[in-house]
Amino acid sequence: MLRALPCTLMRGGTSKGLYLDARTLPAERALRDRVLLAAMGSPDPRQIDGLGGAHPLTSKVALVGPPTRADADVDYLFLQVAVDRAEVSDNQNCGNLLAGVGPWAIEQGLIAARDGRTPVRIHMVNTASVAVADVFTPGGLVEYEGDTRIDGVPGTAAAIPIEFLEVAGSSCGALFPTGSVVDRIEGVEVTCIDNGMPVVILAAADFGKSGAESPQELEADTTLGARIEAIRLALGARMNLGDVSRKTVPKMTLVAPPRASGVLVTRSFIPHRVHEAIGVLGAVSVATAAVARGSVAARVAAAGRTTAAGSTLLDIEHPSGFFTVEMDVTGEGAALRVRRAALLRTARKLMQGLLYLPSAAWGAPAC
Repeated sequence: MLRALPCTLMRGGTSKGLYLDARTLPAERALRDRVLLAAMGSPDPRQIDGLGGAHPLTSKVALVGPPTRADADVDYLFLQVAVDRAEVSDNQNCGNLLAGVGPWAIEQGLIAARDGRTPVRIHMVNTASVAVADVFTPGGLVEYEGDTRIDGVPGTAAAIPIEFLEVAGSSCGALFPTGSVVDRIEGVEVTCIDNGMPVVILAAADFGKSGAESPQELEADTTLGARIEAIRLALGARMNLGDVSRKTVPKMTLVAPPRASGVLVTRSFIPHRVHEAIGVLGAVSVATAAVARGSVAARVAAAGRTTAAGSTLLDIEHPSGFFTVEMDVTGEGAALRVRRAALLRTARKLMQGLLYLPSAAWGAPAC
């Protein structure tokens, strides 16, 4: 007999996923993951028997619930559901789905809306850090429609500014987890950085690439993929992430001089598929590296734009356009300190209702 699960399907930034009240799922992790695998239809390359979209960017889950810390309005746990494996990972944040957490929490009554704009302080459980999303709520109701456009998403929607509070080193323990701005591994120089997302930055030229290649071209280059994966595996322990062979971090980002009007161009392995754009927190880490003198990113980066308040706007080029990150930093090199990181996202509610799952998904895990 099928069992119903209340859920909302939303686009958050350039990703799409299920938003669920954490209290509606089993508390026991293995059983919870079983339910989520069934919800997405994994493991199956097409995810034909679930709501997944057959790609990591559309096989995501946001679990939202009451806050477990005093400085937050809600808790947000991000879970990446593998497409072709029976695997659910909480090893990273997702800044794209983060964009939908504030609107969802308001509409679910987890936080009272104000007339005009409602700030929502979100405890990102994956990394024990806080982000503040500013949600448009005229008349106390969430408004999804607006005139803000973000690259990688057709049309426009209401702007959701997001500010990240003290996310540097939230996964790896330090902004530069190896203690250096540049390391040499497998014959190439890299920058390992964590400003909300563990990222390894590599010069595209060191791999015979221009940075203009499409995600499909890069994925088809199996030699390149194997080489980048070897570097990723070698750096896991050095970034305080341990054995990363079954983890989705660190992300691997090729950088090159800008091809348009941005500060640099990126191609991001996440880690085995290549992002059609760039992840939110991945972009924040790349932007941070771009202002860190001596880093692999800084070597190819053009100057950003200075705001009236003295912060720097950095347009990060990706396969679908640009991603603008606002940075306020002090210090240089390994002594760099991030005072503020902010950006702009949009979200849209696509569907809300009941998801029907086989009753076996809720049973005890097989021994």
